[in-house]
Amino acid sequence: MISKKNGCLFFTYDGEKLWIEPWGSNGMRVRATKLPEMPAENWALLPKKTGQGEISISETGATIVNGKLKAILSNSGRLAFYNDKEELLLEEYVRNRKEYRFTPGAKPTSFASALDIEAREFKPILGGDYCLTMRFESALEEKVYGMGQYQQPFLDLKGCELELAHRNSQASVPFMLSSLGYGFLWNNPGVGRVTFGKNLTIWNAISTKTLDYWICAGDTPSEIVESYAQVTGTVPMMPDYGLGFWQSKLRYQTQEELLEVAREYKRRDLPLSVIVIDFFHWTRQGDWKFDPKYWPDPAKMVKELNDMEIEVMVSIWPTVDHKSENYEEMREKGYLIRTDRGHPIAMDFHGNTIHFDPTNPEARAYVWNKVKQNYYNYGIRIFWLDEAEPEYTYYDYDLYRYHLGPVAQIGNIYPVAYAKAFYEGMRAEGQESIVNLVRCAWAGSQRYGALVWSGDIHSSFKSMRNQLVAGLNMGIAGIPWWTTDIGGFHGGCPDDPEFQEVFIRWFQYGTFCPVMRLHGDREPHSKPLGTEGGGLCNSGAANEVWSYGEEAYRICVKYLYLRDRIKPYVKQLMKAAHEKGTPVMRPLFYDFPTDEESWSIEDQYMFGPDILVAPVLYSGMKMRNVYLPEGAQWENAWTGKTYSGGQVIEVSTPIDEIPVFLKDGVEIPIR
Repeated sequence: MISKKNGCLFFTYDGEKLWIEPWGSNGMRVRATKLPEMPAENWALLPKKTGQGEISISETGATIVNGKLKAILSNSGRLAFYNDKEELLLEEYVRNRKEYRFTPGAKPTSFASALDIEAREFKPILGGDYCLTMRFESALEEKVYGMGQYQQPFLDLKGCELELAHRNSQASVPFMLSSLGYGFLWNNPGVGRVTFGKNLTIWNAISTKTLDYWICAGDTPSEIVESYAQVTGTVPMMPDYGLGFWQSKLRYQTQEELLEVAREYKRRDLPLSVIVIDFFHWTRQGDWKFDPKYWPDPAKMVKELNDMEIEVMVSIWPTVDHKSENYEEMREKGYLIRTDRGHPIAMDFHGNTIHFDPTNPEARAYVWNKVKQNYYNYGIRIFWLDEAEPEYTYYDYDLYRYHLGPVAQIGNIYPVAYAKAFYEGMRAEGQESIVNLVRCAWAGSQRYGALVWSGDIHSSFKSMRNQLVAGLNMGIAGIPWWTTDIGGFHGGCPDDPEFQEVFIRWFQYGTFCPVMRLHGDREPHSKPLGTEGGGLCNSGAANEVWSYGEEAYRICVKYLYLRDRIKPYVKQLMKAAHEKGTPVMRPLFYDFPTDEESWSIEDQYMFGPDILVAPVLYSGMKMRNVYLPEGAQWENAWTGKTYSGGQVIEVSTPIDEIPVFLKDGVEIPIR
């Protein structure tokens, strides 16, 4: 049965309730359940702000229109979506004996199929809720972008299967942008999979109460991404210190070591905005405080750094050691995640630990109060929210349970809630420009000041290529603040000429990332300073810009000053991200959607609207091809030579140059 109320369209059949309602400009939210009541959670979506949709009901079905998006619902419950040009965007895959297909302006087509496959399949779980499968027809010519960060080399995700779950270096952010002119958010934080196949697209949740997705139509990629930002939120305004260079390594072991590195940057007159105190500076996981043996006077340290105009960022882990001074209290109050089977241990890295549960508002407040007392009150204003997936020793998602429910159903919300804990606390202290480095994200993380980095990746050109597409797809998925460990994390010896080349090329690429941040676990390792607390872990080799030999240092200095010169331009990009959700770095098609070739380029990108970047992604590369999009004039930023768009050119790639082109005579001080 089809009905309407308050601008929303309703369908009921055999215990299923289907709701279709306007949500944002040119968008609709679709929900379905077989429970007695529709679940009330909005998950990634902000509360609804739009008016009523235009609905018409006939003998054969119904239509609902919101701006540029039209949904057609058949009497059998089949859904299809069209834009305002009556072009088909997306339709459900149904093969049963009562199937109808609707085309605007034409008579409905009825045909039968013996396959008996439903689009929306709620398969009951014995004693529980449902395993959900959502099937759509697949358009062979469609290209798919977004979906977050996966360690694979494909920008266009058509033909890919993706796990809808978080891991170290994998962030599932389930918003996709289609080349057909629509955006689609899988608004379900449960663990599952999506397949963008040739024959059909399948979304799956292994355990859930409801089907929930949001879809919008738009004439350009920017219109679609901005519509998505309207309904899920945008980042705060990036503070000025976030625009410059961030120095980090695994790991500064003492207060004096950290300060001496900062002083050396100043002695060399090198730009430095942020310096980082990595993990195991603490007494024990879950104590959330400096070990006074190695960090005796944090207030004095922060003051000296601030006097040098350097902010300090401190690593926070969500893990709580069973021996932590806070463990028993947190367990008693229900502030820790739970294991449905076995002993409450989720990680065993330097101790038996379990994570705090940020889906519990009281747990968020508890942890923030510890952090405020032991870090924020010293003047620390940036936090590195590590292990944010959260990382488990074993990724058995069905083992863990949070305050809001089992991980199988709601687990992907963890990094959002983790970022929210710190965002809420910092806002309560009156801080407005909030940025925290987070090792994972889900849809909506951006509105809590999440700067996502790509995790513990390998130090190689192959890994660098994966990060390029990861960063671009993260931006399309609504996460405009993104960065990598320059040089990669795992491995790399500063004295190795082969790794020096990787490092140089990555440093150049990092200059044109939203945040320019150097980090890594370099070889060889030093010995631990002690056997407990802040002395427990060893440290990697030196990872400062002067650690890689004279040639690398000269090149790093060149790009440090380049980044410093273009900070006014980067600030403009951050303003657009804050106001409209615009990705800071994005594929060529974002700015040149009518140029068909731009949709096929996967090894270049736009850094804002005016800078085209073509990173050097292979060892020994002396030349590379660069595609210059149609509809603009392009100036080689190093030579000043100008080219017309719509062509491929070959450019030289000396070791100290990353190919960069400026659009239409814009004046940006690259050289």
